[in-house]
Amino acid sequence: MKHLLSVLMIVLGVSSIHAQAPIPAPVETSIQAVESRLISWRRDIHQHPELGNREFRTAELVATHLRSLGMEVTTGVAHTGVVAVLKGGRPGPSIALRADMDALPVTEQNDLPFRSLATSEYNGQTVGVMHACGHDTHVAILMATAEVLAKHRNLIRGTVTFIFQPAEEGPPVGEDGGAELMVEQGVMTGIDRVYGLHINSQTPINTITWRTGGIMASADDFKLVVHGKQAHGAAPWNSVDPIVVSSQIVNNVQTIISRQLNITENAGIVTIGSIHGGVRSNIIPSQVEMLGTIRALSPSDRELIHTSFRKMVTGIAESHGATVDLQLPYTTAYPVTFNDPALAEKTAILLKRVAGDENVMIRVPMTGAEDFSFYAQKAPGFFFFLGGMSPDTTPALAPGHHTPEFMIDERGLLLGVKAFVAIALSQQ
Repeated sequence: MKHLLSVLMIVLGVSSIHAQAPIPAPVETSIQAVESRLISWRRDIHQHPELGNREFRTAELVATHLRSLGMEVTTGVAHTGVVAVLKGGRPGPSIALRADMDALPVTEQNDLPFRSLATSEYNGQTVGVMHACGHDTHVAILMATAEVLAKHRNLIRGTVTFIFQPAEEGPPVGEDGGAELMVEQGVMTGIDRVYGLHINSQTPINTITWRTGGIMASADDFKLVVHGKQAHGAAPWNSVDPIVVSSQIVNNVQTIISRQLNITENAGIVTIGSIHGGVRSNIIPSQVEMLGTIRALSPSDRELIHTSFRKMVTGIAESHGATVDLQLPYTTAYPVTFNDPALAEKTAILLKRVAGDENVMIRVPMTGAEDFSFYAQKAPGFFFFLGGMSPDTTPALAPGHHTPEFMIDERGLLLGVKAFVAIALSQQ
């Protein structure tokens, strides 16, 4: 009888833990109280956007706020990055929460009182600058999360590292930057798990979407130069025509995806985005240059496509008597953004308790890339999408990311704070 009572008490204890709200009432009150500042920060950052590795004002805003919360703050990481550490009241793991800070060379076309009128220099040209991908919301969400968690640090097991990262969209030509440089400079040292989110303008506010495994693709660009033999256009038999060879390459590399990749499991992409060769209609040129991108949703698929691509372009060129110079990767090499399966399943259960079962959904993977992938190579990671679309529109009509009309409904931002806070408080 005594043994039965002990077992019953253990079962009741476990049930009690699972019945507890993911966010205690005092913490929920703090979250609600921070919403006005959350929106104010977002609008301020939106109105003053900065390109990658040039986020000086944004970094200062973030660092000043984090210092005011009594955190250990390091600035100048990977050029303009800010890293802060919050020690909890109890022993536990070390986790990281990440937000990216950079804007894009896009001229805003929205009629907002806080729209961006900023300009900057990009690749030698004067361009408009806009937060056309929502990084302003990411920064504001993580600033608000830091404030809430700092007020309730006694509830945290372990430590929380806040990573405010520059240059997610890529550093300026000739510079290093982004998550890869943050990792090289040690921000993931001692981190047990890492989490990140991305706003989505085409999924409804107050929803979260996620998946296990590859949620965003690897991205490797390439430069391919086909070398032939120049001749008069009237005597093609005297040439090794790089234009014909390039045409064969453009068509045949698509069969890597359609005939070698198991597309029932994952998608893949080979895109030729630029092709240049020749100067006159009656001259067969000596070479053709192509630029493109290869994307995959698993490390094994990434390797398969790269290996097949190298063999195919070389073989096609040699069969015509031409040669190729291939740089793969050329300027960009992002790994797959991979959600650790065990961590993803566990976190999704938590997020359903925060947002409601019906508001947390599994999504299809995206063939866009994210340099959050570099953090998730160093520790188990979970990356999810936060809905930012107004109920007044539809996915077909909502402006997409990287466009001048990009728009976010701010009423959905508080869920991002709740999600991050619940994640931080759930660590064991």
